[in-house]
Amino acid sequence: MKINAQPFAYEFDPAHTALVLIDMQRDFIEPGGFGETLGNNVSLLEAIVPATQAVLSAWRAAGGLVVHTREAHRPDLSDCPPAKRNRGNPRLRIGDAGPMGRILIAGEPGNQIIDALAPVAGELVIDKPGKGAFYATGLHELLQARGITHLIFGGVTTEVCVQTSMREANDRGYDCLLLEDCTESYFPQFKAATVDMIRAQGAIVGWTSTGAALRAALAEPLAA
Repeated sequence: MKINAQPFAYEFDPAHTALVLIDMQRDFIEPGGFGETLGNNVSLLEAIVPATQAVLSAWRAAGGLVVHTREAHRPDLSDCPPAKRNRGNPRLRIGDAGPMGRILIAGEPGNQIIDALAPVAGELVIDKPGKGAFYATGLHELLQARGITHLIFGGVTTEVCVQTSMREANDRGYDCLLLEDCTESYFPQFKAATVDMIRAQGAIVGWTSTGAALRAALAEPLAA
């Protein structure tokens, strides 16, 4: 299967491809969560939910593997180093009690994926203590066991957890595609720069395209 992409067409076999949605969590996307305590405008991230939901629905209909990640720490914060917890000057830090429970703690209400993109039975849900989806998670082994060679990414934020995960994936040999309308940053200029970096130099990290282009490619066999 081929999808129109930059810097050139992205080819993939859905049977060996996973859709990876990075950190579409209440703490980052909904008002009152960790993202807002950092002083960010979460409505920028909320805006990608409809496009991401459409892609998720189409991918599920095609029978593709879905991976959801959550940035999540243990309640005792033993997997959250001070270098991460103490960074910046937010009103609330990781582990503090917020409007939706303790910030970025596994099992808390705010740590859950938003209802519109909630996982269903059979989909992988990866709790990750770092920015990248592969660090201390076992994701690579889970994908290898399923014969996955290609990854299609969406999620937040583009320049932090999404880009980190794509670079980790590239180093492990996966061909990666980023859906530009299914990812966002609190800083639009950061997203734009990241998209350019990912596809530079002949897709040095990966390809970029849109959710609409992916859905069109998935629909082609049905229309034939």
